[in-house]
Amino acid sequence: MSDIEDSHALLLNACAVAGLSAAGAEPIRIGENALWRLPHRIVARIGRPGQSTAAARELAVARWLNDCGVPAVHPLDDLREPLDVDGTPVTFWHELPPHRPGTAADIAPPLRRLHELPVPALPLGHLDPFVRLATRIAGAATLHDEQRQWLRFRLAELEATWSDLPAGLPASVIHGDAWRGNVAVTPTTTYLLDFERTSLGPPEWDLTATAVGYGTFGTVSDSEYTAFCKAYGADVTTWTGYPVLRDIRELRVTCFALQHAAADPVRHQAEAHYRLACLQGENGPRPWGWTAVS
Repeated sequence: MSDIEDSHALLLNACAVAGLSAAGAEPIRIGENALWRLPHRIVARIGRPGQSTAAARELAVARWLNDCGVPAVHPLDDLREPLDVDGTPVTFWHELPPHRPGTAADIAPPLRRLHELPVPALPLGHLDPFVRLATRIAGAATLHDEQRQWLRFRLAELEATWSDLPAGLPASVIHGDAWRGNVAVTPTTTYLLDFERTSLGPPEWDLTATAVGYGTFGTVSDSEYTAFCKAYGADVTTWTGYPVLRDIRELRVTCFALQHAAADPVRHQAEAHYRLACLQGENGPRPWGWTAVS
């Protein structure tokens, strides 16, 4: 079966257990996590196998944010825990009202509110910026041995520098994947989305996502980045620890592209290997004009 057929089969099982209708279910996005639109303005989120703990944390974080007055996507009240369908977690959420994608400036105010909240009594854990990187490097089928060895060395190098970051903003709850695609904007409200990587850590990690969009990808304009910094009240690129966080994020998105290249070389190998060449110093200074991979 195809990915969408497999996902739909899981959806039907989960809805049967939850007592929800799957009639006319529409796929919103099928990827590492799949989203389906159900009747009665309900959205089902199908996670990755074995990630029930992370899915439960997402539900808890979303409820905590809403309780704190920080607008966030809201899970169904009567389904407090993820459903386990053959080892795969499924959660159910209220669909957001009609909205537009966020901008860099849109995400800054809710991030600041999040970073200012007292740490809750939730099992958040601490940020691991290197999660799954070694596995992605090992499974990157389009690499030759020298490239793979270089990436492994770079990963080890960054792990060492991460453990010795200079002092910055006080540690807080962080979103973990705070790019503009994880906010939804209505005429009155900006909602935070996707709490898969929410944890305790340096707030600068959240700010670095937009800074890398500006300084590495070149997808955030000068005026957009200035508006982002003004809305948050700080420019992370002036912090002495920023180059470390930038380099880790660049490695992450390169390994993500390499994972996609292994699955579909025709579509993704050129971009993945271009990113790697940039990291290896072969394409001049930033911004490198990286193209999004999905």
